[in-house]
Amino acid sequence: MTSMPKTIAVIGAGGQMGKWFSRYFEKKGFEVSGFDPDNPILKTIKKCETLIGAILHVDYVLLSTPTKKTPEIIRLIAKEMKRESYLIDITSQKSKTSTALGKVPAKVTPICIHPMFGPGANGVKNQNIISIPIKDGKKELTVAKNLFPDANFVTIDSTEHDKKIALILGLTHLINIAFANILAKDDKILLTEKMAGTTFKAQKIIAESILTESPELIETIISNPEIRRVAEEFWKDVGRLLTSAQEGNSDQIVSYINSNKEKLSESVNLEKSYKKLTKMVNTIEK
Repeated sequence: MTSMPKTIAVIGAGGQMGKWFSRYFEKKGFEVSGFDPDNPILKTIKKCETLIGAILHVDYVLLSTPTKKTPEIIRLIAKEMKRESYLIDITSQKSKTSTALGKVPAKVTPICIHPMFGPGANGVKNQNIISIPIKDGKKELTVAKNLFPDANFVTIDSTEHDKKIALILGLTHLINIAFANILAKDDKILLTEKMAGTTFKAQKIIAESILTESPELIETIISNPEIRRVAEEFWKDVGRLLTSAQEGNSDQIVSYINSNKEKLSESVNLEKSYKKLTKMVNTIEK
């Protein structure tokens, strides 16, 4: 006798990540259904007409919904979900979602994860997924590892998660959308590209690819309250370096660079990083 396929409902199934997870679970042999009031979902999965209708009888519910709306959706659906089901949240900011997940009834197991990849990923092999313990961290992590067996897992609490993400996603997005704005104002961009070197090419690709994400997601990422600390430090350093340059304090700039070089060299081989950058850009240009 064959066992019944597991069932999963993807809420927000028409978004980029919603589609990605729909395909992923289809390949895994799940029976996938989806709900999305705003965007068309994949034709291969079952379409649900209502949010509650989507979540009533399934084993797993995955929320691929905007961070700001997720806590409210958790409150709406958790008590309606079936016994021994799992509610999976993948938002990029955890302070409010983790609180909402902590309040779900005992019949539902909360799975709070943050997949550190975008819709362009070819699967989860070698991708990082952050796991945030809610009630029984060990059990929750086991469930997550069963769903994504090829991923690398890191466990961290929600407060520390948001602090780290402020640097990993917040600062990188902030720098790159401001950089993209400068590029957008360049009326001789073709000439700029002809003159470009390795560093500029790599930076430009990063900035442009960040702009393929939804503006709402980028807004959420840079609205992380924890970003202020790192962003203000960055801002101050930029100001200090420009002032030193204008005042001709080259010694200050050189010692600033050397101290960073020393600190970073403790944990990473900088020469190797430069080789990786060159290799990366050469691969792109083939």
